[in-house]
Amino acid sequence: MTTTAKLTCPECGFVQEVTMPIDRCQFFYRCVHCQKILRPKPGDCCVFCSYADAPCPPKQAQQASGK
Repeated sequence: MTTTAKLTCPECGFVQEVTMPIDRCQFFYRCVHCQKILRPKPGDCCVFCSYADAPCPPKQAQQASGK
């Protein structure tokens, strides 16, 4: 399971490596560069599934179990 991801801010394009929580989805994230509060895109469970190079750990576990 991957617990770090490169999160790209859709507002300013800043990329930051972030540690993802392993036990829950993260609905809000504040960009450290432009201070924009990110929210998931419609249909995504969290900001990592919307803006990162890897899905969140709960989604990874769900994919691994085939559900």
